[in-house]
Amino acid sequence: PAWLRRLCGQLLSERLMRPNGVQAVVRGIMEGTGAGGAEAAAVDWRKCDAVAKILASCPQQCLSLEDYYRLVCPQILDLLHIQDKLTARQFQRVATTTLLTMAKEHPQLAEKHLLQPLLAPLLRCSET
Repeated sequence: PAWLRRLCGQLLSERLMRPNGVQAVVRGIMEGTGAGGAEAAAVDWRKCDAVAKILASCPQQCLSLEDYYRLVCPQILDLLHIQDKLTARQFQRVATTTLLTMAKEHPQLAEKHLLQPLLAPLLRCSET
C-alpha cells in the first residue's frame, strides 16, 4: 500500500542522514550476499546497483539536495575503508556505483562532496 511505501521511505531517509546511517542501510540490505558462484555474484551486483540508486536519490523529506550530499557523501566515502575483505568488496562496489550515479546526475555537487575529498591527498602531493 502507498502509506506503507511512504512510511518505509521516510524511515529509510531518516536513517541515511544520521551518523553511520549509510553503512547501516548498506549492511542491512547486503547481508547474506557474496557467497557462491555466478548466480550469487549476479544477485550481488544487482543488489549493489539497487543500493547505489537508493543512496544517489535525494529523499523527499530532505530540505535540499546540497544538505543531502553534505550529510551522505562523507559516509559513502567511508565505505571505501571497510577492513573485512568480503564486506569491503560489496561496500566498495556500492560506493563506486553511487559515486558514478551522483556524478552523472549532479556533477557540481558530486565534485564538491565526493571527488574533491577523494582526490585531496593526491592534489596535496602534486602541489609540493
